[in-house]
Amino acid sequence: MTGVTLREDPAVERGVLAERLAAFDRRPHPLEAHKAAAVAVVVIGDPHPGEEAGVILTKRAPRMRAHPGQWALPGGRLDVGETAADAARRELHEELGLELGPESVLGLLDDYPTRSGYRMTPVVMWLDGGVGDLSPNPQEVASVHVATWEMLGVEPIFLTIPESDRPVIQLPMLGTRIHAPTAAVLYQFRELALHGRTTRMDGLEQPTWAWR
Repeated sequence: MTGVTLREDPAVERGVLAERLAAFDRRPHPLEAHKAAAVAVVVIGDPHPGEEAGVILTKRAPRMRAHPGQWALPGGRLDVGETAADAARRELHEELGLELGPESVLGLLDDYPTRSGYRMTPVVMWLDGGVGDLSPNPQEVASVHVATWEMLGVEPIFLTIPESDRPVIQLPMLGTRIHAPTAAVLYQFRELALHGRTTRMDGLEQPTWAWR
């Protein structure tokens, strides 16, 4: 995993985060013509020595048919009969070999309808005891990273584009700029986790190259 050493850990606590999620007035989005999907926002709350606290982030394999090489949270489409939480846990295991039980789920963030036709439901989970050894699926994952609390605390960049009246969000971290939908989810999560604020993300746009 890659990242930076924290100068000061804001020490997000499980109990506080769970309370904030329980009080969060989540904004669902009708499925309509979208396909239901879920992503795992996995909080490393008690890292092992040498590991970092923050959120697990991946870079998609370059040969994937959809969105190759993009920064992403582990996730994918819901199977028939699955809840968003079940799908996020399954995808986490399939992509990274990380198995978390139902008790790890703390709550859900707002749905984010993507330009490529998915209704993405972010599922916030808490990982106790550190990450340990992961087994990334090379067909889906090129690399695994940690978006540390320090990284998540950076000020986002908002750009205007002629194709939309919504601002395109960028999060500068890991030597690059991460875009929506991943940036939108991380931004809403950090606002709630670090600041206790409700900040909506349905007004945040993706770059045009991610619309396909």
